[in-house]
Amino acid sequence: MKEERPVLVVGHKNPDTDSVCAAIAYARLKNRISDERHEPRRAGHLNEETRFVLKRFGVEAPPLLSDVRMQVKDLEIRELEGAPASTSLKDAWEKMRNAGVVTLCVTEGETLQGIITTGDIVASYMDVYESDILADAKTPYENILKTLDGEMIVGSAEGFVETGKVVVAAASPEVMENIIGPGDVVILGNRYETQLCALEMGAACIIVCDGAEVARTIRGQAEQHHCRIITTPHDTYTASRLVNTSLPISFFMRSEGLVAFSPDDYIDDIQEVMAQVRHRYFPVLGENNTYVGMISRRNFLGARKKRLILVDHNEESQAVKGAEAAEILEIIDHHRLGSIVTAAPVFFRNQPLGSTSTIVYLMYHENGVEIDPQTAGLLLAAILSDTLMYRSPTCTPADRAAGEALAAIAGVDAEKFAMEMFRAGSDMSAKTPQQIIQQDFKKFTADGQTIGIGQINSMSEEELAEVREKILPEIEEVRRAEGLDMVFVLLTNILKEESEVVFAGKAAGSIIENGFSVGSRNGCALLAGVVSRKKQFLPTIVDTMES
Repeated sequence: MKEERPVLVVGHKNPDTDSVCAAIAYARLKNRISDERHEPRRAGHLNEETRFVLKRFGVEAPPLLSDVRMQVKDLEIRELEGAPASTSLKDAWEKMRNAGVVTLCVTEGETLQGIITTGDIVASYMDVYESDILADAKTPYENILKTLDGEMIVGSAEGFVETGKVVVAAASPEVMENIIGPGDVVILGNRYETQLCALEMGAACIIVCDGAEVARTIRGQAEQHHCRIITTPHDTYTASRLVNTSLPISFFMRSEGLVAFSPDDYIDDIQEVMAQVRHRYFPVLGENNTYVGMISRRNFLGARKKRLILVDHNEESQAVKGAEAAEILEIIDHHRLGSIVTAAPVFFRNQPLGSTSTIVYLMYHENGVEIDPQTAGLLLAAILSDTLMYRSPTCTPADRAAGEALAAIAGVDAEKFAMEMFRAGSDMSAKTPQQIIQQDFKKFTADGQTIGIGQINSMSEEELAEVREKILPEIEEVRRAEGLDMVFVLLTNILKEESEVVFAGKAAGSIIENGFSVGSRNGCALLAGVVSRKKQFLPTIVDTMES
């Protein structure tokens, strides 16, 4: 099953406003300038600031993308139609042979009932069964007709064998009188006496072989005795050999403990399961357990990787889970060069600007694509957020020029809007300490150690003080839970252009004190003039750790 696969445009985990808005705006640009479909995604839960921005401009949040490892839906799913439970063994065998598969799914409508394999069919042919198996299996007369290439000349093809056994009438009528019983299915030739004997002994159906004519009197007797008559061009031996292949597959299928997969299952998770089951094909079930098709281990060879464009990050620790197994096509970022490794050359654009959205804005102009007011609003919000309303040292003239142009397109007062946005983002009253710390949280590796850096921006000193008291008792627990060596959380006062850092980890205090030449107390330190995690805080931390 092949479908058009979109290119997914996604920012980093614990997404901020820039990563989400850049993903949306860049996906829109790519859809204007390329033939492929691009869709924005988010790699984590939205913070309050980003929710405010999306609601303000009437944009739906991008769907969550938590894992980009290859899934069943990335395989070539074999859309082999399922077979009804009444299908004969012969028809099932032919269907599998024509399709080149060894497993057939048994369905009722779109619901999976069981599976049958060629091995099951071979076993049914080789095993010895009682002569009443047609009745035990409730074999439809339609199956018998089709299997024997027959014609029903008396009676109805509807219904199934209810009682009795299968008898091959090879002996004389005198002998057969002691063998044939009520409800039997009798296979015989053109001997009038034997046919009449079968009718008189209460046979439910007689099968006349070699395409022989059936006398009018026999037909009349059959109607009186409510006995079906089938004629077949096959000889007696062939008919008796084929008749068991008319059995319905429901009698042999497996319906308990079935191994089936969902299109959303990850290939890494199902490989071991498939290796432990002896059949080679496995059903795939979609929503409401509807049958979709089948896959086999061979399909792994043609698995199609997810195709990604990464925005606002280029570090593996910040990327969506499984990014190393995806096909990365582009990276658009404004951070330091990180640890993302690609299997093939990619389009990589990295500029020392205050926001990834500024780069996206420039790319709209470079491609001659007009920016609509809604997209302009998203890009403006991202630039204001990342540059702290142009106060961050990361802010460049290009960021300010882009912001002013976008504000005019969106028709908003940038300063008033920024204050509303920051106020919405700094409301932490309903969040747990863990949620506050991880709201805008990024992981980095330096000098063989892994550190986490979070940042909370606010225009209210009182709000930041409340946040500090809330996270101080929990920051060490977050460090342990995340398996990090150190954790730092910047509480940034936008108006005062300073940050208080709350930290945890054995060496965190000495690194803050030595790196910024400040004193610390009770896991906190005030960093005057520090508002940028990217340009001021992280470089100092890394330099201090490596010195």
